Amino acid sequence: MSAAPRVILSGFADEASNHKAAVEQFAAFAALGLEYYSLRFIDVGNGVKNVMDLTKAEITKVRKLEDEYGMNVTSIGSPIGKVKLVDQEDGTGNRYVPFKQYLKKDVAKACERAHAFETKLIRGFSFYPPKGEDPWDHVPQAVDQLGQIAEACHRSDLTFGLEVEANLIGQSGQLMAELHRQVDHPALVTIFDGGNLISQGYSNIECYAQYVEMKPSLGWMHIKDYRDPSLTRGGHVHEDKLKNFVPADIGDSAHELIFRDFREMIPKLEKKLKRRGIPGVFLDLEPHLKGGGQFGGFSGPDGFGVACRSLCGMLDAAGIEYHLRDFEDVKAARGF
Repeated sequence: MSAAPRVILSGFADEASNHKAAVEQFAAFAALGLEYYSLRFIDVGNGVKNVMDLTKAEITKVRKLEDEYGMNVTSIGSPIGKVKLVDQEDGTGNRYVPFKQYLKKDVAKACERAHAFETKLIRGFSFYPPKGEDPWDHVPQAVDQLGQIAEACHRSDLTFGLEVEANLIGQSGQLMAELHRQVDHPALVTIFDGGNLISQGYSNIECYAQYVEMKPSLGWMHIKDYRDPSLTRGGHVHEDKLKNFVPADIGDSAHELIFRDFREMIPKLEKKLKRRGIPGVFLDLEPHLKGGGQFGGFSGPDGFGVACRSLCGMLDAAGIEYHLRDFEDVKAARGF
């Protein structure tokens, strides 16, 4: 009998900390049995900073704490791609940066951070079209810019993961699939996130259909879910007002069906990722159980524990294996 396919559990550790302090993040994750985390916001004594803004001394301190708590970085949770595609006033607070400058400065810094934290993955986004305009009209420009980002990552031996999210060019499974198809670059994969679809008013059936659209391009998944029967689809999503995020086992994203299908593609995807130096297929918890917004979310240590146990239960039911720290790991850490 063949072994069940296996995933690597991870999460945005800043969500598990009340104050985003590094020690709080790592202690919460170690207690849950997690060994991987995605790095986004962190405080190592000089206030909360995005990973992109850390100094060399702060990076060294984070790395030392990682060793102390037995943590490894899954991905750099960068904000790359969360800027305007065109320099046009549209009533939003989104900033515009000329792309050549953005590629040379911001994208290069994200690549530097990935190497500093010894991860092969950078999480990013697909740019904001002008508010109220059809994102399909802006696909050609987004493809051009994402292709250049993918090439920059490829030259640094990294992989760029494009997350599906409201208000961006890649706000649906169909748009994400088309962006990936046209960019056609080995360093670009997509990140499925059911909660980011349901919060736009899609039904569970539509959410599953969009997962199917994204399957050929998938690199990994973010795990969050949403439930709000009053939502209607269409128009701009006020991300900072979203508050009905729930664990994956009680949301509307059809995660049960998705995981049963995803189980069959894990072995092939794992081989593909390992050829790029990535250790396996990540499921990255980003629960937002106590709130979410445009650039992050919060679950607290209690909420994150609930979300993690919810995910583990669903994986057990789907026949997907995963590893949490056990007594053997504790003994190994003690040198036994």
